[in-house]
Amino acid sequence: MLKLNVLIAGSTGYIGIQLLKLLVKHKYINIKYLCGNSSVGKRVSVYDNTSSLKKLPKIVKFNKKYLKEVDIVFTALPNGEAQIISNYLNKNNILIDLAADFRLKKASDYLKWYKQKHKAISNIKNSIYSLPEITNKEIKNYKIISCPGCYPTSILLPLIPLITKGLIKKDNIIIDSKSGYSGAGRGVHKKYKDKNLYESLSAYGIGFHRHNSEIDQMIKEYTKGKFKFEFTPHLTPMFRGILSTIYVDLNNSSSQTKIIKSLSNYYKKSPFIKILGKDKLISTNDVINTNNCHISICKSKNKNRIVILSAIDNLIKGGAGQAIQNMNIKFNFPISAGLKWKFFYI
Repeated sequence: MLKLNVLIAGSTGYIGIQLLKLLVKHKYINIKYLCGNSSVGKRVSVYDNTSSLKKLPKIVKFNKKYLKEVDIVFTALPNGEAQIISNYLNKNNILIDLAADFRLKKASDYLKWYKQKHKAISNIKNSIYSLPEITNKEIKNYKIISCPGCYPTSILLPLIPLITKGLIKKDNIIIDSKSGYSGAGRGVHKKYKDKNLYESLSAYGIGFHRHNSEIDQMIKEYTKGKFKFEFTPHLTPMFRGILSTIYVDLNNSSSQTKIIKSLSNYYKKSPFIKILGKDKLISTNDVINTNNCHISICKSKNKNRIVILSAIDNLIKGGAGQAIQNMNIKFNFPISAGLKWKFFYI
């Protein structure tokens, strides 16, 4: 089978480097171009000395003429830049964006949450927000695939099946998520230089974190009527990983056993989702350097409530791995292509 040529714009950030590490081992992919701005002329080995990256091409400034030579464009850029690139796509290009440029269906919502005007409004209709286990083959009809944020990935994977089946109440969902600092990008060290990043736990974005918009949009797609949720993210003194703790009230006919059975049935053909037994404690260490999501359903001291634990690696399942998973579905590659093994730390 011929390999598909790939251009990666934004290859030196934490997500970009992780994407490269996975793609170099994907047997159906050839990395044709690496594009950047301040990194032009350098090799990615300047940013990560993993041996598999040393033979990759030097980083060049993006030029729309490169699109004639590639099949897939991955963008791991600051918000707004993938929108510009999307305006240059030809009929044979597929764009897979790891930022937020096409996550929201309305340009007005994008302006509200990201404080900038959308630069490719006409392309929104050609895009799909794709959480692969949920949207699955729907993405085959779209040229632009938007990968969910890392927090929403860990939150929506357990919530959507339960909301769809009517097993939980929708008016009092409490979400507490904790992430490794890599989720804030390479600039996190400057931003938190006075806050002892490596020894402290910090809440941020309370009530108004941008990922609220994704969670809200997706829940609306899968439920009728009103719902309420509260989402609070935290930055932790670890490099990678997310653990979301979700508190939900059960509907009258539901139970911990029914919740576990329902999730197990929903994800029985999903190799990256593992539904654990009752009251199993999990940690980010269980999923680090994998494309897996571990979900545990625990009893609460309150009779009609359960506590959902959901753990992922924010750089893989919440980022690069999910993007490759979407690509595999789009091009009919084996779903685990490039994602089977446990990866090395970056």
